[in-house]
Amino acid sequence: MPLAILALAVSAFGIGTTEFMMMGLLPDVAGDLGTSVPTAGYLVSAYALGVVVGAPLLTALGARIPRRRMLLLLMALFTAGNAFSAVAPGYGTLLAGRFLAGLPHGAFFGVGAVVAARLVAEDRRARAVASMFLGLTIANIVGVPAATLLGQHLGWRATFLVVTAIGLLSLAALALLVPQQPDEERTGVGQELRALREPQVLLGLLTAVFGFAGVFAVYSYLASMMTEVTGYADGTVTVLLALFGIGMTLGALAAGPLTDRALRPTLYGSLAALAVVLVGFHYAAQSKAAAPVAVLVLGAVGFMTTTPLTMLVMNKARRAPTLASASNHSAFNLANAGGAWLGGAAISAGWGWTSPALVGAVLAVVGLAIAVVAGARDRAAPAPQAVGTPAAVPRESAAVEGP
Repeated sequence: MPLAILALAVSAFGIGTTEFMMMGLLPDVAGDLGTSVPTAGYLVSAYALGVVVGAPLLTALGARIPRRRMLLLLMALFTAGNAFSAVAPGYGTLLAGRFLAGLPHGAFFGVGAVVAARLVAEDRRARAVASMFLGLTIANIVGVPAATLLGQHLGWRATFLVVTAIGLLSLAALALLVPQQPDEERTGVGQELRALREPQVLLGLLTAVFGFAGVFAVYSYLASMMTEVTGYADGTVTVLLALFGIGMTLGALAAGPLTDRALRPTLYGSLAALAVVLVGFHYAAQSKAAAPVAVLVLGAVGFMTTTPLTMLVMNKARRAPTLASASNHSAFNLANAGGAWLGGAAISAGWGWTSPALVGAVLAVVGLAIAVVAGARDRAAPAPQAVGTPAAVPRESAAVEGP
């Protein structure tokens, strides 16, 4: 893989650490700011809503900015948002800081996915995108547990200072390793918006919203579940978060080649497995022996959905994939916000700490149903051409769309 993808993965590591570290810090932040854990859970939603708003807005504003420069501008905004969060004096300002840090997230991954896909041969594009996303998964193995430990010993503000430093490192890596792309095709806002209105693109986004919400309904409250229900000590939560990250990494490693070979079967299988695993998680969380296995498997099957959904949306958007890819991350983070909100609502309603797992299973089934409907529509329509395929070749690569 080109070194530019390494720079994208380093940036993804910083973004992933910021996005997911709040799950492990919720009890500490709630205690420090004098609020409840479900209320502190809105800090997860604030970041996610920043992504939802920022992905289409910033991508549209930067439609004619060279992609390398756009990546640098987005990473600078991300770094500033984390620096603001580190010095936030209260809950309201921390909520604003999380929203600000989330604004560039979707646009960064939208632009980054297109750059990664176009740096490699056609039959390796899903693997290139998955390699970039490895930064997110490694963040859950190293970054999130380390942030949780740091927050427990030095306070949650220290974690935001560390992520600010990672943002500065990412800026340097992007500037040094991502090449200029002077011959890249420019697309205007109108062309990007027209691509986003295609029914198959919208169905792909809806699949992400409902399917991935099941993951975050559980993950947002994983630390509390493991301490309140399973009976683990606070210090053990970091190990369990690392297990989730290992599962995510395994899922990402498997998703790349599987998606290159057969996109829709990979998507269907991962969503169906996610629903089953979430139901099992509801019961496994009662056991100290079964809970770690359930956490690992949940991370794996949950993250296997991201690569096929990203590649599907990019391909269905044809020659204007950037806004569609960025909007896919809006969808993922709308799932994040919705999952966190629905999971917190179930807990607040008195249904128990593990009730978000059952809520998540229902959401995963809805996502699978939407994906099946989209697949049926796709079989009845001519296949669009793949991302980056010359207009003179009217076909879509089997390596991207699959059988």
